[in-house]
Amino acid sequence: MIVFINGEFLPLEQARVSPLDRGFLFGDGVYEVIPAYAGQLFRIEQHLQRLQNSLDAVRMANPYSSRQWLNILWELMSQQDYDNHLIYLQVTRGADDHRSHAIPVNIEPTVFVMSSRLKTEPATTHHPGAHTITREDSRWRHCDVKAVTLLANVLLRQQAIDQQCEETFLVCDGQVTEGAASNIFIVRDRALFTPPKGPMLLPGVTRDLILEIAEDIDFPCQERTVSTHDLLAADEVWFTSSSREIVPVISVDGQQIGSGTPGAVWHKFISAFDHYKENIKERKQATGQRTAASAQ
Repeated sequence: MIVFINGEFLPLEQARVSPLDRGFLFGDGVYEVIPAYAGQLFRIEQHLQRLQNSLDAVRMANPYSSRQWLNILWELMSQQDYDNHLIYLQVTRGADDHRSHAIPVNIEPTVFVMSSRLKTEPATTHHPGAHTITREDSRWRHCDVKAVTLLANVLLRQQAIDQQCEETFLVCDGQVTEGAASNIFIVRDRALFTPPKGPMLLPGVTRDLILEIAEDIDFPCQERTVSTHDLLAADEVWFTSSSREIVPVISVDGQQIGSGTPGAVWHKFISAFDHYKENIKERKQATGQRTAASAQ
């Protein structure tokens, strides 16, 4: 596997990071995860804007312009032997010559980018639905920053895995905020609801696309708080992320959601999502060029 690190493309086994890197010592860094379908970056402008927002929030300068990021990502994808990518990029504050909590000045950030194969298939094929659990949100109060300090998320997700479930929905003061690594939607009385953006949830790029799809197909949709009662009483529940797209939920804490199968509204939205992806691929075939898929 060829990766990018600090200005170089090289085999993964040759990539090196200093043990004094603040990402390693303090989790002092941010990251993004960006899908690419048929080599076309998915909503790249939104992903790069979220990266910028995270960097601003933790007082780090962006090491590259948008054009430079695009060139890095395109070159990295060209080095792989597959067309569907899941790109992980991470920027840490860099390595100082000693360990100190105080933010150092005049050090170079560490930039690491890798691509793994994105396993994708038409999501309109049968999906059995996911089992999930809820847990009290034990994370910090800046969840809208896509920081690499994910230990709380790891432990919360692991609780779901320990119970043979796929995701943990996080609850703060009786309100469901998001999943350990996803955003959440519910369907009730033929309307779609999702918690509003704020410091307690990460503003997902796929989440925002779902809202756009709802507007395009004239489906009632509202950003509002979702209580645990709303969650359990919902006709449908989904969670969304860049890597998993839109996943229907059939149980929460052992309680069946709706009919216990992926619902009709999920089928409508996943079909629209598939159509969006196909448009990305068709545009590449029509132009023979690489493009930023966010322009769709």
